[in-house]
Amino acid sequence: MAFSIDGIASGLDTTNMINQLMQLEARPQTILKAKAASTQGFVTALQQLNTRLNSLTELATKTTKPLAFDLYTVASTSDAATATAAPSAGAGTLDFTVRQLASSQSSVTGAMTSFSPAASTLTVQAKDGTTTEIATTGTLDDVVASVNKAGVGITATKVSAGTDAAGAQQYRLQFTAQETGAEHAFAVFRGTSADVAAGTATDLFSEPGAATVRTPQDAEIVLWGGTAAEQSVASSSNTFTDVLPGVSVIVAKTTTEPVSVTVSRDAEATTAKAKELVEALRSVLSFVDTNSKVAPGATAGAAPISGKFTGDSAVRGVTQSMLTAATAPINGRSTTEFGITLTRSGTVEFDAEKFAAALAKDPNTVKDALTQLSSRVAEAGKVASDKYDGELTRRIQSQESAVRSLNDQASAWDTRLEKRRSTLERTYSALEVQLSQLQSQGDWLSSQLSNIPSWSN
Repeated sequence: MAFSIDGIASGLDTTNMINQLMQLEARPQTILKAKAASTQGFVTALQQLNTRLNSLTELATKTTKPLAFDLYTVASTSDAATATAAPSAGAGTLDFTVRQLASSQSSVTGAMTSFSPAASTLTVQAKDGTTTEIATTGTLDDVVASVNKAGVGITATKVSAGTDAAGAQQYRLQFTAQETGAEHAFAVFRGTSADVAAGTATDLFSEPGAATVRTPQDAEIVLWGGTAAEQSVASSSNTFTDVLPGVSVIVAKTTTEPVSVTVSRDAEATTAKAKELVEALRSVLSFVDTNSKVAPGATAGAAPISGKFTGDSAVRGVTQSMLTAATAPINGRSTTEFGITLTRSGTVEFDAEKFAAALAKDPNTVKDALTQLSSRVAEAGKVASDKYDGELTRRIQSQESAVRSLNDQASAWDTRLEKRRSTLERTYSALEVQLSQLQSQGDWLSSQLSNIPSWSN
């Protein structure tokens, strides 16, 4: 940058003059920056709209799945049993009593100061007769660690058991099945699998002082008790799956009086799901409406301020396709019959009471209508917001490219303006130097003229 001699000869404020000239020179860059900022604001609004459309499309896609609107509620007459209903459930009632709960086997050895004097082999035998050999060093701690690492579905624990007659500390080993049910019964032997098969292995739980403190058993409920149709149903856990289609029952205690489980259609949950879908659509339409309005100018006589989407055909097309998907007739019937109404303002409203009444009157028709509506909305949303070739996706990509181009053009002006400022500074500096030289010459001439002698006539 040239050195500026700010009015030293001319008396002019050359720095300020150059700054004002540069403001004029920079007007094209200012316009480019303003256009880039405006376009970026439009891109941001498109991205926000796309996010809302994606959420709506995901929700609509979920509700198009089979049984999405087959929602049921389950009630039990006793805290002895609770129940849950899957979408595949159907209305119905079932009475039963809880005969017994599931339990896991827990067995302890006799009291001992050590397990064995040398390394030994334990064999765990499952209910079905399969065996697993576990090598140990013979110490109590190693037996516990080896069993727990063996992955045989048993947890071993060393428990203090007082002292023997000589005052030595004694322990018992407790073995507990990790799962409940008769099928998870087990036995533990001193010896190898061959010894077990030969009958020469020692059963740990038959040694003196050993015992099975909790026997393994299945949970059991009784249906239609006291009648000719009485039937017992067993489960290795306290959960009974599909006692009724799609209904699971969890028992917590035994009963003598029958427990009644009733499954009924959950109209409230279905209404809430339909409302959620409509509200998601309203969110999209409301966002478009807010960004499409034209507001008055900030001051009297100022030009109106257009919304980011005002006049944009792509956004208008997306909005229209979503409205059509949500409000077009279904099987010749208006969606208004199901509580979904297109308003004068171009949005949709949901009437929960009207929907609930229609659902109570004809649940299958309403469910089918909701499924078709969801499918249409999901398809329209995918066309608009698909991450690869959606209409909004392409619009966003196009506008992002425009922003990059505008920013590149504005950046190119930085170099151009810097060169222009340097030229102006050099020009004005040179003018100041020339004026200074001329002033010096003028002063010299004036001094010379003043020294010329005057001659009288």
